[in-house]
Amino acid sequence: MTRLIDVHSHWSTQRGYALRSDAELALQNHTWRSKPNYRNEAEMAGDFRAANVKVILDFGFTKFVPIDEARATHDYGFEFQNQNPDVVLGHWLHFQAEHGKPALDEFRRCIERSTGFVGLAVSGSGGLPPSDSAWDPFYKLCIEANVPALIFVGTTGLGSGVPGGNGIILDHCHPRHLDAVAARYPKMTIVAARPGWPWQTETNAVIIHKANIWYELHGWSPKYFSADLRHEIPRRFGERIMFGADYPMLSYERLVTDWRALGYSEEVLEKVFFRNAERFLSQVRNGAAAPMQSRTVQTA
Repeated sequence: MTRLIDVHSHWSTQRGYALRSDAELALQNHTWRSKPNYRNEAEMAGDFRAANVKVILDFGFTKFVPIDEARATHDYGFEFQNQNPDVVLGHWLHFQAEHGKPALDEFRRCIERSTGFVGLAVSGSGGLPPSDSAWDPFYKLCIEANVPALIFVGTTGLGSGVPGGNGIILDHCHPRHLDAVAARYPKMTIVAARPGWPWQTETNAVIIHKANIWYELHGWSPKYFSADLRHEIPRRFGERIMFGADYPMLSYERLVTDWRALGYSEEVLEKVFFRNAERFLSQVRNGAAAPMQSRTVQTA
């Protein structure tokens, strides 16, 4: 069975599901041609075990709720991780930078509270672009605590197909913001999130130029990657590309099949599926849990 480290997926439990309102759930059917298939906590952990995956989870919606509500959700995530340390590495945490000190204090609390991986998730979808100076205190805390920042690039399905795109400005996820942050904070470990379409060539240029950026490709089947991206994966991205799934929207079985269909060597696929993520995790706080290090390497 293929071994996987999934550095970016979501929750399938109803409490943790990224899409919340009736309108958002209707958007899932419109954009992704799917409906939620809620799992309870035991079933969700079982999905990860069945796929031989260790995962970093992302709530996504917490940046849109009051801090007290977000705090309770974060603690729910930490408890799930503590109960399932064999499959859950930790969490990406979303905040609104414009909320200022209360959001920053909650980020610090989470870093201190968690026994596993913690990272800052910065998406311009529905908020300030990552290069806005309001994010600077969060980035400084990332450097202080040795935790990474996940910066989203490329288009988002959120708001797609509705008037005004639900207020989401696609340019806030242009790779120019990733470039500016990486230049401003060379000591911060950064992960670029998802394919950068329709700015994939620009995204490639930024990642090639800035050595403090890793790259994960959640949310897309590999068969839809651009030619530019497919070309760089075994070449200039070879040591920095990481597997991201976007469970439960995409299944691990489908993604592994589609990755293998690209024709890369087993050496390249092992780097994508887990080896690069192991190196990434070894560089950040609480990233590499002991059970992962002691497990026997399994390859297809």
